[in-house]
Amino acid sequence: MQTVKKKSFHIYILYLVIIGLGFSSCQQSYQKILKSNDLEYKYRKAKEFYDKEKYHKALPIFEELITLYKGTKSIDEYYYLYAMCHFEQATYLIAAFHFKNIYDSYPFSQYAEESLYRNALCYDNLSPRVSLDQSNTQKAIEYYQLFVNSYPETDKMELCNNAIKRLRRKLEIKDFKSAELYYRTFRYKAAAVSFENVLEKYPDTQDAQKIQLYIVKSYFKYAENSIRSKQLERYRIALDAFENFEKDYPKSPLLADAREVQQSILKEIENSELVNN
Repeated sequence: MQTVKKKSFHIYILYLVIIGLGFSSCQQSYQKILKSNDLEYKYRKAKEFYDKEKYHKALPIFEELITLYKGTKSIDEYYYLYAMCHFEQATYLIAAFHFKNIYDSYPFSQYAEESLYRNALCYDNLSPRVSLDQSNTQKAIEYYQLFVNSYPETDKMELCNNAIKRLRRKLEIKDFKSAELYYRTFRYKAAAVSFENVLEKYPDTQDAQKIQLYIVKSYFKYAENSIRSKQLERYRIALDAFENFEKDYPKSPLLADAREVQQSILKEIENSELVNN
């Protein structure tokens, strides 16, 4: 039994030695590439690494080639592959910078169109969940729009339009939730204005009826919590909001809820008019 264990241990040690030697050999081979003065050889090896998806190895070689060749020949291919290494490693902010730079610096390059698209795609990938800051979502929309405006014949038109629609929906939900938070925290005037802004910014929103109902409720609550001298005027604003809802969505399933609020509004207006008279 002891003999078997010793044999297994020796095999394990031998295995580790072989792996170590192999790793050392690979490291030496890679260092040889980095130290070589043959730029064409370096490019071939960088491209091999890239094709084998070893982006971490290809990246420093492409970076060196860009520096060495800059000003002597067109480096758009090297630069594009360098940016793609960053993209494939999910370092999207760095990749976005370089893709945009390729588009700006080499507008007639065969890589310009794809670079501008990838730039938008980077910001799309950086777009966070709805609850977080949406600056990168805004940038993604802007760059997708720039792409389709710059290349109206692109075969990526549908992809871009769908992405813009998806990202705008995220912004819409963000704005809706912000308005909803005002309502839940009893800041009814801010809620009403915020919901109106959502409708103005996103006129085709699928939540339009829900938003209209929130506007009616917000103005009613705002009036209800106002000082007596301001209430009549503000109840009338709430009534106008209901009438707009009824006119825009006469068959809405939410209209029954809105009518309940309307009845409360009418009752308060009647009481206020009696008091004022």
